[in-house]
Amino acid sequence: MASKQSAQDSIDDSSAPLIEHLAELRTRLIWSVVAFVVGMLICFAFGDQLLDFLLMPIEATMRSLGNPNPVMQYTAPQEYFFTLVQISMVGGLALSFPVIAYQLWRFVAPGLYRSEKNAFLPFLIASPVLFLMGAAFAHFVVVPMAMGFFLGFADLPSMVAAYFTDTAAGVPPVPAETPGGIEIVFNGKVNETLDITLKMIIAFGLCFQLPVLLTLMGKAGLISAKGLRHGRKWAIVGILTLAALVTPPDVLTQIILFSVVYGLYEISIFLVASVEKKRKAELQAEGLWDDEMDDE
Repeated sequence: MASKQSAQDSIDDSSAPLIEHLAELRTRLIWSVVAFVVGMLICFAFGDQLLDFLLMPIEATMRSLGNPNPVMQYTAPQEYFFTLVQISMVGGLALSFPVIAYQLWRFVAPGLYRSEKNAFLPFLIASPVLFLMGAAFAHFVVVPMAMGFFLGFADLPSMVAAYFTDTAAGVPPVPAETPGGIEIVFNGKVNETLDITLKMIIAFGLCFQLPVLLTLMGKAGLISAKGLRHGRKWAIVGILTLAALVTPPDVLTQIILFSVVYGLYEISIFLVASVEKKRKAELQAEGLWDDEMDDE
């Protein structure tokens, strides 16, 4: 029985010397870089469409506030080009991630037990899926709320009424005389607005990695479901602090982020408990489980 178990859980035969491992690592890195460059070039070819997609939240917000013709600007000759390059790098990394993950897996897998492979592979698949879910949540829910909060301070409807009084009559819009004071007008820059959007997307994508991180730590025995349950009050304080830091000072947005991340925390407790239950069943089957371990 023991020999059969060891045969099923054996390390793949890989007695290659160090130089061969380094050569393989170089090959994996080259393929990853090539995939990233190809993905970046593809994204650069569709850079205008990707930029329009990323600026959809602020466009919708400006239209909802009464601006019929949203306009954004760039103030340096090279600014628009480097904005497209920035989008291409982020998009290229997203497109090439499956190739990079596969190359990483091919390099690491020969040194893992089969049981370790079976345990690690689901997390390798779940991580990008959860990141995409977090990114989509940020782009379609959080960023529009943030834009609405910030632009809500500017009186866009009155600005439109003041500057575009004759559009309905077919007359070219001319500035209308204001009763006094200085007119405050939003002149958004493309790169600055894009930075806000990308930061939100990355931040929420990373927050959605919480179940993967905690479940991996549970598999390694670094944390337990019991410890996570006892640490709920500290988790609430930490999540509230995170919500205050990464979202605008809008109570509704902070409540949404807190609810989502805390929900992920509760899901993590369930996943860690499932991992512990499975490990306990395996140890009991092998006669290695002591009832005193339940009290740990």
